[in-house]
Amino acid sequence: MNDPVLSVLLITYNHEKYISEALDSVLMQKTDFDYEIVIGEDCSADRTRQILDEYKKQYPDRIRLLYRSRNYGRPTLNVYETALSCKGRYIATLEGDDYWTDPDKLQKAVSYLESHPEYSGCANPSRLVGEGGEELEEKSPLAMYTWDKKDYTLADYRAADIWPGQTASIVTRNFWRDGLYDYTVIYRAHDFIDDAWILLFSLLHGPLYHFDEVMSAWRYVAKKDGENWNSINQKRNQYIQETYFHVAQMYWLEQYRKPDKRERERAYYDFKLGTSVFVRHPSKESLELFITVLKYDLFHMLWRLPKPKLNKHTGGWEKTDMPEVKEY
Repeated sequence: MNDPVLSVLLITYNHEKYISEALDSVLMQKTDFDYEIVIGEDCSADRTRQILDEYKKQYPDRIRLLYRSRNYGRPTLNVYETALSCKGRYIATLEGDDYWTDPDKLQKAVSYLESHPEYSGCANPSRLVGEGGEELEEKSPLAMYTWDKKDYTLADYRAADIWPGQTASIVTRNFWRDGLYDYTVIYRAHDFIDDAWILLFSLLHGPLYHFDEVMSAWRYVAKKDGENWNSINQKRNQYIQETYFHVAQMYWLEQYRKPDKRERERAYYDFKLGTSVFVRHPSKESLELFITVLKYDLFHMLWRLPKPKLNKHTGGWEKTDMPEVKEY
């Protein structure tokens, strides 16, 4: 396949129970264009690779396998490197434990984007399913992805905590190699969070269109010994994680867009939160958080001291300036 119209960016790690369902949902797509499946496999310890090898034998011209020689332990780095290998004009993102439910999903997305060049991508609602594929009665995790408008803009992203779709729902134009922005921040800012960055990157190129139809399934598993993000997040202090992430994202966005009122309010909230955590639970970790919110949220964002130094080679913030992700 020389020039696929679309690339399916699929990342996977220890998904032997789910990867077949994910791949089958891609292979069932009915399109009038060529598409490729680019799989970033993060050195799984289970049978994921064996299963992928079997699919590769059946679909040698459709599937490209990117096998990591070691486990990155940072899915966002896997996303970044896999994205750079995608050849299509469009990219549809999928994780190995999620799947698509509509065989026309890719066709609908590409047809719309081809006829509406002003949009950078599109998204759709997802169905929330459990470990065994059963639809979950508890729908609260979907609250963050319940969007009831047709258009989703950068202003919407910066003003609201509601997103138009979960990772498995998003199809965007392939912006990854255009050189307009420093996309390495996706793995420098956080080890697991990629959907927030993919949305932001796409919105910097134009608005997203929101379909009404449910065309994807998001597998939501949160258990003590789980290796997925929702399980790992249970072991961390979510508020501290989000504070570091907000700082990293605002730091990065500042070089491209002037901070608005919403972001200054976010900075004030994060400063109060970081201060409260340190006062109530003083420790080395909480002190590091307090110093971060003091330097960025108070002194820089709210008092507007001079910006941190930009890296002249990458155009992004110096890596030593960006707060590292802390685990709690």
